[in-house]
Amino acid sequence: MRWVYLAVIIVVAAATIIFVLQNFEIVTISFLGSNARVPLALLVAVAYLLGAATGGSLFALLRRSYARSRRSVMGAT
Repeated sequence: MRWVYLAVIIVVAAATIIFVLQNFEIVTISFLGSNARVPLALLVAVAYLLGAATGGSLFALLRRSYARSRRSVMGAT
């Protein structure tokens, strides 16, 4: 199953890289009243990296929380 996950990650990363390389148009983004003009490729790459980092962190947090709750339940019985 580990190889399936790895293959999916590689395919998604490759698709993102191909998208980034083909989209260098400048777009305007607005956030909290400020505007920025950045290449679409940069915006997608940053969003992908932030999603990967936060997704991995959330998964690790949930796994650690689940393991702690199992230990406390097993210790109480």
